[in-house]
Amino acid sequence: MENKKDMIIELFFEQHLKVTEISKNIGTSSAYITKIIKADPRYIEEKKNRKEISKGNRKIAQNSFMKNKREQKRIDDQYLIVKAQHNQDVMELSKRGHMNNQTFRKWNSSAYNYNPSKHRYEFNEQFGRAADVPKYVKER
Repeated sequence: MENKKDMIIELFFEQHLKVTEISKNIGTSSAYITKIIKADPRYIEEKKNRKEISKGNRKIAQNSFMKNKREQKRIDDQYLIVKAQHNQDVMELSKRGHMNNQTFRKWNSSAYNYNPSKHRYEFNEQFGRAADVPKYVKER
C-alpha cells in the first residue's frame, strides 16, 4: 500500500500528471488520489504553480483565438469586397445592360471636355475615337 502512495505522489508532484491521468494509470479512484496528495505538505505550492500555468495557457489560447478571429474577419471582408467588385463588373459588362452616353462619359471623364457655349461634353479627338464612342454628350 505504501508503494502505491509513493507512486501517486511521484506522478503528481514530479511528473506533474493530472489526478484523472494518475487514476487511469494506477487503476484507483480519483477521490483516493486526491486524498493522498492533499495530505502532502507540497500540495498547496503545487496547486498555486498549476494555477499560474493554467492562467498563462488560458491567456495564450485567448490571444490566439482573438488573432484567428480577426484574421478570419479580414479574409471575409476582403472576400465581400472582391465579390461586390465582381458583381459590379458583371453588371457593367453584361450584354443585357446597355451603357448610355452619360454613363460612358462619366466612366471616361478625362476624354471629354465641357463646351459651355453648346452645353455639352465633347470628345477630345487627340485620344483617337472608335466608331461606337459618342462625339459629344449633351448636358442634363
